[in-house]
Amino acid sequence: MTASAAALSQEQIVARLRDLVGPQRVVTDEQVLREASVDRFKKYTAVHGIFDGPLPSAVVRAADARQVADVLAFADEHRINVVPRTGRTGTEGGLETSVEGTIVLDGSDMDAIVGIDPENMQATAQCGVPLQVLEDALREQGLTTGHSPQSKPLAQMGGLVATRSIGQLSTLYGGIEDMVVGLEAVFPDGSTSRIKNVPRRAAGPDIRSIVIGNEGALCFVTEVTVKIFKHQPENNRFHGYLVDDVHTGIAILREVVINGFRPSVARVYSEEDAAQHFSHFAGGRCVLVFVAEGPKGIADATSAEIERVVAQHRHTTVDPALIESWFENLNWGPDKIRAEQEAMLADRHLGYTTEVSADWSSVGAIFDSVMHRIRTEYPHAGDLTMLGGHSSHSYQTGTNMYFVYDYTINCEPREEIEKYHKPINAIIVEEALRHGGSMVHHHGIGKYRAQWTEQEHGSAYQMLVRLKEAFDPNGIMNRGTIFPAN
Repeated sequence: MTASAAALSQEQIVARLRDLVGPQRVVTDEQVLREASVDRFKKYTAVHGIFDGPLPSAVVRAADARQVADVLAFADEHRINVVPRTGRTGTEGGLETSVEGTIVLDGSDMDAIVGIDPENMQATAQCGVPLQVLEDALREQGLTTGHSPQSKPLAQMGGLVATRSIGQLSTLYGGIEDMVVGLEAVFPDGSTSRIKNVPRRAAGPDIRSIVIGNEGALCFVTEVTVKIFKHQPENNRFHGYLVDDVHTGIAILREVVINGFRPSVARVYSEEDAAQHFSHFAGGRCVLVFVAEGPKGIADATSAEIERVVAQHRHTTVDPALIESWFENLNWGPDKIRAEQEAMLADRHLGYTTEVSADWSSVGAIFDSVMHRIRTEYPHAGDLTMLGGHSSHSYQTGTNMYFVYDYTINCEPREEIEKYHKPINAIIVEEALRHGGSMVHHHGIGKYRAQWTEQEHGSAYQMLVRLKEAFDPNGIMNRGTIFPAN
């Protein structure tokens, strides 16, 4: 709670929220509040039932955009921190309630598919529609969003837009910012803005980008319209290869992409990372994965180019059926999360990721320098059971690098983040920035990369600051996310 909000007690906050949205939409159960105080960034302490941060005053399950506006206007008037959320699949602390008296504003009950428009190839959904639900509805009509993050069974449309998400098929379909046509958002003063659905316009700056990726630090996304595409899985072509090193794999990715071809999946896994994903055939080598899809002629041409480029390098071909089987089981839902939690408790073992991006000429150097620094400088490297990475999203000008690190936890649960994840994450972020890359490719800044936001943006940081000052002058939106808290 900010200083000027002290005039309202928690009881008064809850009472006013019940007046605004109805008692049944204001949740104050202590266990619900505990679980609402963190996201997956603190999954190890949470699985032990440890919730040390301030608990929210309430979770408000808004029924519509009007209730979102009413809650935000009330919070703005009384300087009460608000954490917006939908699917709760955040990983960077963005959903953490780091301020006393916070209101968690949940849009999951706003779950109507407003419309599917095959003529204009777009679909409109409220913020709480799960991506999987929208995708299933589209598949019935032979269509697809083209958006497929690993969190697809759980993620919801508002959160996907707010976190600037990306999917596994991004090299063909793009990130969520490439898919959003129009949207509706509510700002802290309770005002609602609707950005209309047009294919393109030159009517000033692209104001969608004020909302896309704001991580709840500027506004609350209530409705989204996205492009849709024909779904033609019968034309999918799966490719897998073993190559000698990450640099060779990156060179192959680059040549395929800059030659004008867009496989939906284009990945290379380091030897260590490949060993955990492809243990039955990797054999200590790097694994290169491609999927070509779309109309048959395009899929065939893309496959032919992949094979042509790979043939120029030493490689071993993998049975495409193995790649198809692996890809079909890549997403994680409730069952995988429960299994991960059980393994954490039983084995005191955990895995984390930190993803960055860079141009083609820098990404290999970032990979090498991160591996070197962690192995030689990190004091608890002996606890690491795996350290590797993979590139999984490529562009004309560069690619991403997804660092993966697993470790055995030799400390108390509360010490795990400080001993393992934070210092390893810091090394990766520092090396990405040192080489001119971005410290984050798609998971968002949250609260735990916010300390580097100014360094990330340099002289452009003032543009971000002015957006915050203009749209959230009282600082009630998700304090500490994107913009570092004092």
